[in-house]
Amino acid sequence: MPDNAKPMTRRLMLLRHAKSAWPEGVADQRRPLAGRGRKAAPVIGDYMARTGLIPDLALVSIARRAQETWALVSEALPPDIVAENAAGIYEVGAPAILATIRAVEPSIHRLLLVGHNPGLTELALMLAGDGDAAALARLRDKFPTAGLAVLDFNVEQWSDVSPGKGRLIRFVTPHMLEQST
Repeated sequence: MPDNAKPMTRRLMLLRHAKSAWPEGVADQRRPLAGRGRKAAPVIGDYMARTGLIPDLALVSIARRAQETWALVSEALPPDIVAENAAGIYEVGAPAILATIRAVEPSIHRLLLVGHNPGLTELALMLAGDGDAAALARLRDKFPTAGLAVLDFNVEQWSDVSPGKGRLIRFVTPHMLEQST
């Protein structure tokens, strides 16, 4: 990086909720995690802790499966991370999720969203201008449950985040992590 280049000042982590169950008669917002999801979420949490992907703020969808995912992921992370319920990322597309991101206070430098597809996939692809080519190819192929996309932005505040301005630095899934151990 040239001496006069600004460092990346914002990191956005997009975590799709872990695999959920489909109990009969349960409304979508109340669906819990399936057994596979309860196993996958801690794998991602451990990875985040090991690699220093520690958010300043976690915005978590109000859906039960997202809340349960965050609860399991956060067990591996420092206990002082602020987490807030985010109704604005449940059952919405990329533009609405981006509006939620743009409203985040500038004092937050590392932001985690725990949400849903198809919105997270649309958002990640919309924001990623460049980055890790292999990770981008995997992301285009599929953003599976408990997948984690990490994008960096060279912006002063979240309100400056815009399409194509992010750099996808990694995209991991529990399956990838389990295969590498």
